[in-house]
Amino acid sequence: MGPPGYTVVLGLVLVVWAHEAAAAAAQVPLVINTWQFAGAARRAWSTLASGGSALDAVEQGCSWCEVAQCDGTVGYGGSPDEHGETTLDAMIMNGDTMEVGGVGDLRRIKSAISVARAVMEHSTHTLLVGESASIFAQNMGFLSEDLMTNRSLSLHWKWLQNKCQPNSWKNVSPNPETTCGPYKPIKELGSKQHRVSAYRANVHNHDTIGLIAIDKFGSIAVGTSTNGQIHKIPGRVGDSPIAGAGAYADSTAGAAAATGNGDIMMRFLPSYQAVEYMRMGVDPITACQKAIRRIQKYHPNLFGAIICANKTGSYGAACSKSPGLDQFHFMVYNPEMGSDQTVDCI
Repeated sequence: MGPPGYTVVLGLVLVVWAHEAAAAAAQVPLVINTWQFAGAARRAWSTLASGGSALDAVEQGCSWCEVAQCDGTVGYGGSPDEHGETTLDAMIMNGDTMEVGGVGDLRRIKSAISVARAVMEHSTHTLLVGESASIFAQNMGFLSEDLMTNRSLSLHWKWLQNKCQPNSWKNVSPNPETTCGPYKPIKELGSKQHRVSAYRANVHNHDTIGLIAIDKFGSIAVGTSTNGQIHKIPGRVGDSPIAGAGAYADSTAGAAAATGNGDIMMRFLPSYQAVEYMRMGVDPITACQKAIRRIQKYHPNLFGAIICANKTGSYGAACSKSPGLDQFHFMVYNPEMGSDQTVDCI
């Protein structure tokens, strides 16, 4: 050990270094999005750099993924439902005004995130779903076109050939683990006919894009876009377009966005929970972890992840360790860097 003066100086240096490191982590403008969707992050960042608002950045970033069909789980041509049709879910939230626009089970319209913004800006509603959402979009000037592709049709054909496995049915007859429908409910759930769903979430069918943007004025926005769970029961809407579940933003506290098994995650409102933790002064990494652990109490094998950013631009992420998900990748852009980052799952 050095002399007392040396120890004091070293201590001061460490304090200053820690402060500078924290300051580097807390920078705006900021873009952070789920998964390795680098093109979406670059598009959102370039929107901010050219003077666009946080809302503009969120819309542009998510739109990039919709056009690029990120991982086949965002945009048209992916995740066909049981009838072979691709439908879309999306939402956008303004953290300044707390306004939200969302669409669920959107049919025949490719620009789901832009339709969600239209719901927010041209109606007093928060969420529109199904065929009526598509009609709204057409009235707003969006082009109606087929969302199915050769790839999505092939995925559906292979699923039918595999006796409709996996699927999301339970407590029905015939046995959904071995047979396609139509199904009828089993009244005696304790009988030998009782069956649970064969569906299992994994990294290949739940890559929702969730994107948080903070502009130079400190305004925060968040959005999501996805084509949902593959082979879902027609009419299913996941967590992505639900405020507080798929995403949440409040410019006085921060924002969060989730990805994973939406049917489970939406029951816990993890994005809202994480933002409220940050409002109480919890750092973004811990806020994300606490939101995930709350779900794990009931679903220890949850497939899911969440990204968080507070109002100063500090950010973090957390994921639930499950088969196929030991680490979670997310993109970050701020004045000092643009990079793919990784967090170990808990």
